[in-house]
Amino acid sequence: MTVTRKTAAGCAIAALIVPLAATAAFAFAPADVTTPRRAVSLVVDPQHYTVASVAQEPVTARAAFDVYTPPAPAPVADPAPAATAAAPAAAAQSYSGEAVVAYAQTFVGVVPYGWGADPSDSFGCDGLVQYVFGHFGISLPRGADNQAALGTVISADEARAGDLVWWPGRHIGIWDGAGGIIDSPDWGRYVEHHAPWASSGPPIFIRL
Repeated sequence: MTVTRKTAAGCAIAALIVPLAATAAFAFAPADVTTPRRAVSLVVDPQHYTVASVAQEPVTARAAFDVYTPPAPAPVADPAPAATAAAPAAAAQSYSGEAVVAYAQTFVGVVPYGWGADPSDSFGCDGLVQYVFGHFGISLPRGADNQAALGTVISADEARAGDLVWWPGRHIGIWDGAGGIIDSPDWGRYVEHHAPWASSGPPIFIRL
């Protein structure tokens, strides 16, 4: 401590800065803060060197440390929903078997057997099947075996009107659903509706 006397006044006034203990504090925004430093004015008795009075004024200073502001977190997008595989649609018969039989019946006894696939000319067995199903929007190739290859083999118990009756490599016709077939059988004959020939062996039933 330093004391300066003034003899005329009979006393001395000393001004000093006394640092006080402080604890640093972390701030999240810049601000003026009151630091733990104070200006202290002492009035000293010149005879006994005792402190007569103390006056303290806070000193305001700006914080001497940098302020850290954390960045805002990036928005997190919601996860995209997992794709769901669509179940395959079940195949649906796009025609009425009874309607097929009824349409084929209109050529019975009218159109002769031949190489053609048109009622204005003639029907081979495959020509009749191609023409009748084409009327219902179902495109089939020529050839009995080629037509059968486009369908599914079913049992005799499952067979219904409008299914195909097929003898591989030989013949094809349309099942009537009641034990008979409509076909164009052979030279010199017309389209017929009859029971399957026992001599030809059991047919294979095909569903388109």
